[in-house]
Amino acid sequence: MALTSEFAVDVLCVGHACYDLIFTVDHHPAADEKGTASAFYSCGGGPAANAAVAVSRLGLRAAFAGYLGEDVFGQRHFAELQAEGVDTRFVAMGVRPTPLSVVLVKPDGRRSLINYREATDPLAVGRIDFDGCRPGVILCDGHEPHVSLALAQKARKTAIPVVLDAGSLHEGTRQLLPLADYVVASQKFACQLTRTTDMDRALDILGRIAPQLVITMGERGLLWKLGRTGGRLPAFRIEAADTTGAGDAFHGAFAAGLAAGRPWKNLLSYASAAAALCCTRNGARLGLPTAQMVDALMQTHT
Repeated sequence: MALTSEFAVDVLCVGHACYDLIFTVDHHPAADEKGTASAFYSCGGGPAANAAVAVSRLGLRAAFAGYLGEDVFGQRHFAELQAEGVDTRFVAMGVRPTPLSVVLVKPDGRRSLINYREATDPLAVGRIDFDGCRPGVILCDGHEPHVSLALAQKARKTAIPVVLDAGSLHEGTRQLLPLADYVVASQKFACQLTRTTDMDRALDILGRIAPQLVITMGERGLLWKLGRTGGRLPAFRIEAADTTGAGDAFHGAFAAGLAAGRPWKNLLSYASAAAALCCTRNGARLGLPTAQMVDALMQTHT
């Protein structure tokens, strides 16, 4: 059913949604070892879904477009999105199961993750009706390639900036790369695409495809390129409890800051602060910060 009138949203996040089961463990279990978790958390997850929540917590209007199953995990996640103020009119629900992620978080904040999708295929073009939606920015994680590609192609004609969350190299991120106005890539993606572990060289190679580029490197900060200029930004120093979701927080804050018109270097600091704060709590969704928290951290580093 088409919308009868246009409505505006600051950031439309398109892609993966799952449900996270998070266990805090002392160490990674060895073969045939039985371990005991010291804590357990559960909440909605997925790069694009988390980014939508991040945008909303930062005080902007967010919408999420993607798939959730009609099972208990999908229903819980859908309710979470609504409770966070995320517009859910573009969520497609069906009988295929909601993807699940099991996350093992170790004392130093690093984590291992296992994702289970079963036979949940990407959404077909036309499954979601975007008529009437006027986003300020579109953020895609590449996990809904058919829907995202159609949106990105339309966005180019209407001058809506597209941000690509390039977490890893797969068909979705590969197809969206030349259509993205801003590419925010992980170190993993940069290495996979350029086939080098030299990040300065990776920045140069990837920057020929994506002139507005960020490569995030965790605690080592980030590299950036904007046209012919480039640079490096160190990470905010925090005591990490769980690095799960740091990238999602960065992408959501980057898209939110872009929609709000933040200047480039301030935008990078804003997204970096959001990512750092996310690492101070267990659980990706649980650690996504508010605008006040981000502003406070940035003020301590001015």
